[in-house]
Amino acid sequence: MDYAYAITPFIAWLVAGSLKFIINSVRAGDWAFGHIGYGGMPSNHSAIVSSTASLIALREGIQTPAFGVAVTLAFIVVMDANSLRRQIGKHAKAINELAKETGVRPEESLRERMGHSTLEILVGLFVGYSIAKLIIYL
Repeated sequence: MDYAYAITPFIAWLVAGSLKFIINSVRAGDWAFGHIGYGGMPSNHSAIVSSTASLIALREGIQTPAFGVAVTLAFIVVMDANSLRRQIGKHAKAINELAKETGVRPEESLRERMGHSTLEILVGLFVGYSIAKLIIYL
């Protein structure tokens, strides 16, 4: 049995998450355990779905139904990361500003960093593709 289709997205998640932790730690000047979650460079979600779609394309070709399904899933995930979750982050920021005016404690504030910029998504897509290529060579 070929486990590459199960292992590749996991490795993409691990690599993207590790890169995100390192980048956030460098930016914060300290260990960024508090920054783990949604948003940031690179997009874990984009890395995961692009690794799967890329692996299918590289192994089976782009003419297969599996590739069509993978690309559709990837498109939905990327659209969600760039639009819906980004809007949720904007709403959280506005709610937090209103909460400050009413005296709500900061530990009760909503997480504002939810979605991804286009660059974060593109880097996530690149990480996913790179992991799929690496799996093909191994």
